[in-house]
Amino acid sequence: MERLQEQYNKKIAPALKEKFAFKNVMQVPKVLKVVVNVGVGKFKEDKKKIDQIVEDVKKITGQAPVKAKARKSIAGFKVRENQVVGVVCTLRGFRMYSFLDKLVNVALPRVRDFQGISPDGFDGRGNYHLGLKEQLVFPEISTESLENVFGLEVSVVTNARKDASARELLTQMGFPFKKN
Repeated sequence: MERLQEQYNKKIAPALKEKFAFKNVMQVPKVLKVVVNVGVGKFKEDKKKIDQIVEDVKKITGQAPVKAKARKSIAGFKVRENQVVGVVCTLRGFRMYSFLDKLVNVALPRVRDFQGISPDGFDGRGNYHLGLKEQLVFPEISTESLENVFGLEVSVVTNARKDASARELLTQMGFPFKKN
């Protein structure tokens, strides 16, 4: 069992149940899935660079991502139907907990001039969205083999109905939120 998952089961869930006075264990918020998303943007014409992005996301998450394709053509964005516009990877279970552990303890402290993550990334339904400007913060990506730098978005989906309980969950999991 992953270290963060074990910590959730033994310490975090009972503490949240006590703090928010939940009567049932099923009311305690938990992380359902983590979605890692990369928009290919300026690389959408270059198949080799898209394949490199897929390989980097595969190294970061430990799981093969899916290429997201455009549903319809939009001339203003120079996008054609069925053209690859992004790379998406959905993590659940063991891989999700290991990715979150790596994100909090290894990747975020490696961000340049890191002061903490913004508490404004909640969407009102208990989900948290975080953007990273470059994939170099992850230890699996070596600077020697780096061809292109891209940003990625990490969405942490919880079953919490309110942002306050989701924020408390993520704080207890080790997410370093900035102080207001």
